[in-house]
Amino acid sequence: MFRFILSFLGAIFTTLTMGIAMVALSIGAVFWIYGRDLPSHESLAQYTPPTISRIYSGQGRLIDEFAKERRLFAPANTIPDLVKQAFISAEDKNFYTHEGYDLRGIAAAAIDAVKSRGQDVRGASTITQQVMKNFLLSGDRRAERKIKEIILAARLEETLPKEKILELYLNEIFLGQNSYGVAAASQTYFNKTLSELAPHEAAFLASLPKAPSDYHPVRRKDRLLARRNFVLREMKENGYIDEAAYESEVAQPLRSVQNGDFESFKAELPPRDYFTDEIRRQLSRDFGEGEFFTGGLTVRATIDNEMQPIAANALRRELEQYDRNRGIWRGTRKNLSAEVLGSEQSWREALAGVRVPRDIDLESQWYPAVVLEVGQNDARIGIENVEEDEDGHWIPAKDVQWARKLIVDEESGKTSLGRKAQVAGDLLEVGDVVLVRRMTDDGSGEFIRWTLRQVPEVQGGFVAMDVDTGRVLAMQGGFSYQASVFNRSTQAKRQPGSSFKPFVYASALDSGYSPATIVVDAPIEINTPQGVWRPKNASNRYYGPTPLRTGIEQSRNLMTIRLAQEVGMDVVGSYAERFGVYDDLSPVLANALGSQETTLYQMVSAYAMFANGGERVQPTLVDRVQDRYGRTVYQHDERICNDCQNTELAPGTAPRIISNRERVMDPVTAYQLTSMMRGVVERGTARRSVDLGVPTAGKTGTTNDAKDVWFIGFTSNIVAGCYIGYDQPRPMGRGATGGGMCGPVFQRFMTEAVKKYGGGQFEVPEQCRFIKIDRFTGARLSDGASGANVVSECFREGEEPIFGITFDGGFAMGADLPLVDEVGGGGGRQVTTSTGKKAVVGPKAGFGTLSSGGLY
Repeated sequence: MFRFILSFLGAIFTTLTMGIAMVALSIGAVFWIYGRDLPSHESLAQYTPPTISRIYSGQGRLIDEFAKERRLFAPANTIPDLVKQAFISAEDKNFYTHEGYDLRGIAAAAIDAVKSRGQDVRGASTITQQVMKNFLLSGDRRAERKIKEIILAARLEETLPKEKILELYLNEIFLGQNSYGVAAASQTYFNKTLSELAPHEAAFLASLPKAPSDYHPVRRKDRLLARRNFVLREMKENGYIDEAAYESEVAQPLRSVQNGDFESFKAELPPRDYFTDEIRRQLSRDFGEGEFFTGGLTVRATIDNEMQPIAANALRRELEQYDRNRGIWRGTRKNLSAEVLGSEQSWREALAGVRVPRDIDLESQWYPAVVLEVGQNDARIGIENVEEDEDGHWIPAKDVQWARKLIVDEESGKTSLGRKAQVAGDLLEVGDVVLVRRMTDDGSGEFIRWTLRQVPEVQGGFVAMDVDTGRVLAMQGGFSYQASVFNRSTQAKRQPGSSFKPFVYASALDSGYSPATIVVDAPIEINTPQGVWRPKNASNRYYGPTPLRTGIEQSRNLMTIRLAQEVGMDVVGSYAERFGVYDDLSPVLANALGSQETTLYQMVSAYAMFANGGERVQPTLVDRVQDRYGRTVYQHDERICNDCQNTELAPGTAPRIISNRERVMDPVTAYQLTSMMRGVVERGTARRSVDLGVPTAGKTGTTNDAKDVWFIGFTSNIVAGCYIGYDQPRPMGRGATGGGMCGPVFQRFMTEAVKKYGGGQFEVPEQCRFIKIDRFTGARLSDGASGANVVSECFREGEEPIFGITFDGGFAMGADLPLVDEVGGGGGRQVTTSTGKKAVVGPKAGFGTLSSGGLY
């Protein structure tokens, strides 16, 4: 019997042993099968999560962010213990003791699932397992994935320390509101850094990984509050906070940015504009789009926070003035349905969803509004983010009497103009979405009324930069970035017109000509494939032999063409290409008047080289770029500063900066040209609009039919340029000129720039020798001569200037034509031709459809 019992027990033991062995072998086989061909976990040691690239102004202010996933990377040693403890309490209380997986947790989860018959299926993943799932595996709920997760988690624990694993987890995890990682989430929900978080706020964040959408701080506030308090209780039980702290923290209300308890960090960011978007475009090209949007770059921009809004305002003011002078009302062409106008809440919600610009601050902030009622004379409006008065907000009849409504036929697409508006109903209909601003008294600032505004159809660009470094201080690419992201300063290719003429004169001055050289101003006929080209001066007059100085001051087209013919368009082209205006200038004479297209950005950069004495300028919107670790990967300023490392530099002594820039123009030529362009401002085509009180040089540009108008000018340290025109080029009218439209934009901006940056005399090269001449005739005058006709010209030292030679460009027309009388007038003028016959020169000779670029 005893032997039988022993035999029976032995059989049971053998069966159990073999069963356990089989189970162990089966489990081992499963893990061996699934452990093959798993992704490498070792790459996580070098993992760098996608993070936000941030742009700062020259003054260190955050002005924009770019990212695919909004994540701020926080190294483990910068994450407070409190935050780590909150997440460990919520997700994996045994994190610091297990080896990657928690068998007790898995068993407890399995028991709960059995007890609830599958209704309470919860995860038992450790933080390490979640790291493997997030980085290397899919998120499906299959047993196969769970096995792989455990295998990889165990391997990872052998490879990386716990703190590194926690760092990966806390920076990778999605926490809702487009926020990845605890640093970004802290800013999103509380507008705080991690070090500023209280325990209840850390517990708030630790409540979110489970399912961020199920714990929304407004829509699911009660559920989130319960989860937060559970995390706080776990923190107390784990010994991370004491009883008193727990009682205090659990009593705190659930506060968040989304609930309106804190101001959003976005409120501190200015609206995205042309400047930062151009940085995005350029750095995406230079570093790659992937690196820019995920590399966590820190970009120090060149923008001047004070000057940028002045530039935007200066351009906007001119564009709006031109638009209102045309007297055409287009509105936003957006409207709301009658159904949403019945209640204030519904129309406000609908208005918030309408895409109209909200970034315009001209005289005062512009607001979207909707027309709620049109009365006999006035119209009542509802304004976004502005509470209604007791009597409502109204657009009075006198506010619309400047305009006629543009009427578009829906079938044909043709447009027509309505009658001149007398009452608000002549322009507005119920449901129309409009833009309005407060009109205030200029003296007292007292509110007068709400006034209608619209985004002008005409557009333009403005750029200002430092003449020595090429640092762009301000840039405006249109009226409103939110209305049109197309940057007209850098992307629009336009005819520069007469603003290109300085490059013709520069090539001549470097070829042996001087400001006193005489060139004939007389009619020209040139045979072209399109027919006979007869260019003319803007005044329809010709003036005979004239010095170069007067030619550029008065923007004489005929002189410029003769000069280009004398010098050679291939030489002019080489100058334009050397200065970066064009990559390849076509060598046709019409291009001497600026008929080939370029960008404002390139033109302003080229003028900077005139201003600094002829040294190469590389324009830039970025001073420095650093990677996520703070290493500088790009720096614009490459000048040599030997004294910058000298710790014994005497107080008050500035370090010496040695320029290593390429010289692109002789300094004497640069000074001569600058002096001639000072004449443009002081007595030429810009004299009525530009007066800064410091030496200023510049050149206007107005193309045929005034399709583009320009002005580019500079002081001793700042160069700025403006262009205005329709995006689809068309005439702007006879009154549109570079001096009349862009000159005031330059004046408004540079008046403030001179206050901040100053301005002095242009540096005179040592090789300059000054001789007084008559600026009308080019004749040499005595050293004691004075008067309005006298100008002191710079000539190259060692070169004896030759006076009295007249250049005709090889056209040989000057001797047979009257050189002073007006070509225009009532009819033609009789002249003697080279054959001795009489002929009549027409009053306004043209050249068909061939464009000649600039007029003046």
